[in-house]
Amino acid sequence: MKSNLTRRAVIAGLAMAGAPALSRRAAAELPQPPHSRTICYIGGYTQHGPPGGSGNGQGISVFEMNTDNGSLSPLMTYVDIASPSFLVISQDSRYLYALSEIDDFNANHEGCVTAFSVNRKSGELTKINVMRSGGAIPAHLSIHHSGKYVMVANYMGGSVGILPIRPDGGLGDPTDVVKNTGPRMPDRASDNPPGNFAVSDHSGSHVHMVASDPSGRFVLACDAGLDRVYVWTLDLHTGRLVPDAKAPFINMTPGSAPRHFAFNEKGTMIYILGEQDSKVVAATFNAQTGEIVPQQTVSTVTPHFRGSSLAAGILLSPNGRYLYVSNRLGDSLASFHVNDDGTLNLVDEIWMHADYGRSMMFDPTGSFLFCANQRSDSVTSFRVNAATGELQFTWNFTPVGSPTTFAFLNTI
Repeated sequence: MKSNLTRRAVIAGLAMAGAPALSRRAAAELPQPPHSRTICYIGGYTQHGPPGGSGNGQGISVFEMNTDNGSLSPLMTYVDIASPSFLVISQDSRYLYALSEIDDFNANHEGCVTAFSVNRKSGELTKINVMRSGGAIPAHLSIHHSGKYVMVANYMGGSVGILPIRPDGGLGDPTDVVKNTGPRMPDRASDNPPGNFAVSDHSGSHVHMVASDPSGRFVLACDAGLDRVYVWTLDLHTGRLVPDAKAPFINMTPGSAPRHFAFNEKGTMIYILGEQDSKVVAATFNAQTGEIVPQQTVSTVTPHFRGSSLAAGILLSPNGRYLYVSNRLGDSLASFHVNDDGTLNLVDEIWMHADYGRSMMFDPTGSFLFCANQRSDSVTSFRVNAATGELQFTWNFTPVGSPTTFAFLNTI
């Protein structure tokens, strides 16, 4: 692990801790540290990346956020990790988990997940252990609502891996690996934007996201290769996934490549993003049965748009009144108003000010929205109007090699 904080600076800080106390006046004149800082972790693709997908990143880059203007100042970089393209922090902020989007962790051509402990005061990370992901090229991970398991979506492996969390925050060997199968689907959807030449890989199962519903009763996964959303329950004692008896999966539009989803706070609505056709399906979700019933399909690009587009990230505002989607190739951010019945109205589509925006995330206050722009090697930020949903570009560009993911922490 490397960091731009040198050993000399650390030793000097420790020496100062043992120095004679300053006078009250002198101490008062020194800059006083804030009681809490906002730390932003950014991951992405490194030279050791997925086949044909190596990037310019160095590892996990750590920044401090200016909560007044949304700018990010570099603190350190953890380089002892390959292509950490997705990060997640535990609910108690004690641990950070980072997948490595690779296929050469072991002889079975799997990716892996690294567990870190988090220093709540400084934001520094300490590696605990590294565990296989249960499949090749993991693309997404989340922590189950119970806090007992990390769930991994293995894209090329076409599988979901369930990794138990040890008492020390480290990870155990997968308790279950579920592989999906199904018929070959078309590479393009019939409801594509006009002139869209972009394709999504439908050569087989490609699990792109896995997460539990807000109640923790169900586990859902988007399979972008089979055009399905799977529904399971998770046995918390054995760590095994059990297919939902009534609706083990729902078929989406052929070729649409369901990529990510977002739940409303109550867990009664689910918004499923199609990568290939740049559409959002708003559906009701039955928290008792796991049934998904589509109610509406809306485009993430305006009716004026022509050309190639691939939708990437989907995010609900903290107040649940607005939904945002990032569009790659078209380099835009779409904002939707969420109606009382959960349906959506496209409010605006604005320029991302960078190329190939992928994941998005709000800072802990919800005042700023950050976007990871993979091909521009930059992060851009937007000030959020909570009342109207409007996004205003801050003109803050943060250089990060091939960024794809965020995680935020408030220090104590």
